Amino acid sequence: MSNDVLIPLLAVFTIVAVAAFAIWQRGRVAQSKNDMRRSSFTQVHGEAPRPNRPGTDH
Repeated sequence: MSNDVLIPLLAVFTIVAVAAFAIWQRGRVAQSKNDMRRSSFTQVHGEAPRPNRPGTDH
């Protein structure tokens, strides 16, 4: 195989492998939480932020 074919093939394979791994890990996290919906961060996003910790007021 020449480099003209091998390099793009490896690039596509790497992208597919990383995406498959990320999807697999997302499924494992959801299963361990016993919640197949999105994370709690995305559910509560948009609410008022929590107050600053003491000593960090700007």
